[in-house]
Amino acid sequence: MALRTIRLEGDPVLYKTSRPVKEMTPRLRELIVDMLDTMYEASGVGLAAPQVGILKRIVTIDVGDGPIVLVNPEIVESSGEQVGDEGCLSVPGMAGQVTRPNYVKVKALDIHMDEVEYEGEGLLARAFCHELDHLEGKMYTDLVEGELHQVNYDEEEEEE
Repeated sequence: MALRTIRLEGDPVLYKTSRPVKEMTPRLRELIVDMLDTMYEASGVGLAAPQVGILKRIVTIDVGDGPIVLVNPEIVESSGEQVGDEGCLSVPGMAGQVTRPNYVKVKALDIHMDEVEYEGEGLLARAFCHELDHLEGKMYTDLVEGELHQVNYDEEEEEE
């Protein structure tokens, strides 16, 4: 459909709490398609609606297993611990060490407003936590242990 502008750290919309989706409308379906297109174009693994300026509880994720759309998501279970580099499309070119659960179960609605549950470990668990934080107006930079550092993912991909 259309690429949306990704809001950058410092934009006030990123620090506000998102509102629940009460019904799926054609505009929200279009938003979800746009979010997926925007996420893929930016080579991200997740994108939350506030990152494109919309304060709705909608998240898109794809860690390589196909797109996941979460409407009104909530974490219902988590366990374990992982520490790893985390980045964000709203903080381009930077990453930092963040501790997250290693296992997360999420309950949400899909694009058809049907209930869904997803379980994830490793990167998917990290993505669930990271994107749901966006819906609460929280940035990963508040959780970074130590300093942020610059990253260049394009070079890393070329080396593989």
